[in-house]
Amino acid sequence: MPVFDVAVIGAGAAGMMCAAVAGQRGKRVVLLDHAEKLAEKIRISGGGRCNFTNRVVKAEHFISANPHFCKSALAGFTPQDFIDLVDRHGIAWHEKHKGQLFCDQSSEQIIDLLRKECVDAGVQWMMPCAVSEVKRTDSPHTQEFVLQTDQGIVKCHSLVIATGGLAIPQLGATDFGLKLAREFGLKVVEPRPALVPLTFNGEQWRPLVDLAGLALQAVVSTGSGRHAPAFMEDVLFTHKGLSGPGILQISSYWQPGEPIALDLAPDSDMEALLIEAKAGGRQQLGNLLANFWPKRLSEQWLGELATSRIADLPDRTLRELAARIKSWSVVPNGTLGYKKAEVMRGGVDTRELDQRTMQAKAVPGLYFIGEVVDVTGWLGGYNFQWAWSSAAACGRGLT
Repeated sequence: MPVFDVAVIGAGAAGMMCAAVAGQRGKRVVLLDHAEKLAEKIRISGGGRCNFTNRVVKAEHFISANPHFCKSALAGFTPQDFIDLVDRHGIAWHEKHKGQLFCDQSSEQIIDLLRKECVDAGVQWMMPCAVSEVKRTDSPHTQEFVLQTDQGIVKCHSLVIATGGLAIPQLGATDFGLKLAREFGLKVVEPRPALVPLTFNGEQWRPLVDLAGLALQAVVSTGSGRHAPAFMEDVLFTHKGLSGPGILQISSYWQPGEPIALDLAPDSDMEALLIEAKAGGRQQLGNLLANFWPKRLSEQWLGELATSRIADLPDRTLRELAARIKSWSVVPNGTLGYKKAEVMRGGVDTRELDQRTMQAKAVPGLYFIGEVVDVTGWLGGYNFQWAWSSAAACGRGLT
């Protein structure tokens, strides 16, 4: 069997991108994946239309124990670079709010793009093909990685790990990449679900269960201080807790045991509005808040106060109500886990990697890209852009 220049394990977004870039440089590349279907996570992303990048991508859109690490790769392969690739393949796309870019038709088009780039670059495929063991051998003249697979032995000079994270195990996600990193002595930032719905204690949440399915815009935050993360997005009530874009965003920052705060009337000075309404006469409190919220929420939130005339309520009661509306503090008891998470937070510690090439500093020839690395993007196309950018940096940097 020939010795490949490069073996890429994981035929997802990052893996196919890296294989294509390396193949275009004349490298002999083999791409391996244990799954039977190609790139299932791409297929289901963005409601089947793949939010493939964002117009504006900066380092602050990513979470990492080493927040500056991603800058080099993101600068080397930008959103416009991927847009140009999409355009060259004749894929129509559109922009949604906050710079999110989607295919007009189907996420299958992004899979087809990556597959064609690989085929045109002469990449060889082994799929489905499970890797059971990886060893590294050194000789006076060369280094080799030896992969034991269910299709026989594969040898390569450089090995790229693009196996993703732990999110959505029903589509085949595993801890392969994290285990391999540890086997080669690399540190791993403890992984956990990210971009995931939050859950609450059953007794605590029971009064709000009837609100399941209700959505409204809110500012969601966690932590304290001037740089505490906050997102103004839709929030969705569920039977077990809270979901929706605002909650998915904050879940990546939330720490177990900490509260999250929700401003349920983000564009209003609620205290001034309530005090002013008190002077206006006979309006009931529930009717006033129904101007801002779905009626079901105002009735549930206010309880017996819903039918009270604002004019009959003390200023103190109105101020306390306004404060609660503007900063509703609740403590989640957990998340819905990897089955419902869009991505994994944590991964291979970036301080172990070269930011220009994604190569492990202590293991020449071993590279990690995409979600398996401790770089986690916001909701909105950022994780795909990290896949493209880290893959391009690696593909270009392979020796």
